[in-house]
Amino acid sequence: MRILFWGTPDFAVPPLRALLGEGHDVVGVVTQPDKPRGRSRTQRDPSPVKVVALEESLPVLQPLKPRGEEFLQQLRDLAPDISVVVAYGHILPKAVIDLPPHGTLNIHASLLPTLRGAAPIQASILQEMAETGVTIMQMVPALDAGDMLHVLRIPIGAETTYGELHDQLAEMGALAIVQALTLIEAGVSRAVPQDDALSTYAPKIERSMARLDFSADATVVSRVVRAFDPRPGAFATLRGAEVKCFGARIHEDGTDASLDEPTRASPPGTVRSVDDGGLLVRCGRGAVRLMDVQPSGKPRMTAAAWARGRGVQVGDAFAMPSSDHARGAAS
Repeated sequence: MRILFWGTPDFAVPPLRALLGEGHDVVGVVTQPDKPRGRSRTQRDPSPVKVVALEESLPVLQPLKPRGEEFLQQLRDLAPDISVVVAYGHILPKAVIDLPPHGTLNIHASLLPTLRGAAPIQASILQEMAETGVTIMQMVPALDAGDMLHVLRIPIGAETTYGELHDQLAEMGALAIVQALTLIEAGVSRAVPQDDALSTYAPKIERSMARLDFSADATVVSRVVRAFDPRPGAFATLRGAEVKCFGARIHEDGTDASLDEPTRASPPGTVRSVDDGGLLVRCGRGAVRLMDVQPSGKPRMTAAAWARGRGVQVGDAFAMPSSDHARGAAS
């Protein structure tokens, strides 16, 4: 079949390479316009998908929005039998979805109908799910609501970060789409409707979601750190300076002979120890050890090196989120 590929970020690169590697006839690529860079905004960076498309001499379309008669005619000229969409970045209108004779497939990084929406990978970690996966579905105008054609599953490790899970699911998406197309071409693919009553939503990531609240349970703090590692990075404020935190390890709170009584009874957010093993911070229940940090405007470094440079000591405390933030997070 003639395949029109839609995608923009690095998550979409493995599926595109897999389709090409399997010998599929990719007739063109639709991706987001190049992003301006630098203060002058005159330099523009192509998307990761466009870079691959140019390497493979594939036709590239970069509309500001995927609609309009002129754009539809460009799609008709490519004469695709089917479209494959992976993190393209725009909602497709029905006329675009229905244009290929075999419709449009989407690679979604969750086990639908759970975690429909923009950020299912982060949400699967935040919600402490035991597993996630990739769903190949038939696209419809409603959000991630189409019939499911193929599903692959993967467990989520206790210390898995967003970056690690992102890369695993990107490779899994590549395998899943190749398998789904094989089933379609063999005439044995079976569409399974989603149960809308079981659907959940994974909203777009907002900055406030990555703010650490050490009054929460240590397991919650750890999940927030992992869900935003490496980007955008969970953050907190110490001594008036904002710092991103990485590599959280849960440390069960209890008797610790190396700490004096005031330190053991300190409020959440208090630094309990500083050593080469990281920064131990008390939480509402338990404690977390932060292995790495990234101060504003500087590269990622060990928490120990940062603490020495900042003069961080036992008893220092991270600021707690404002009541306004807490109300927003609760809602």
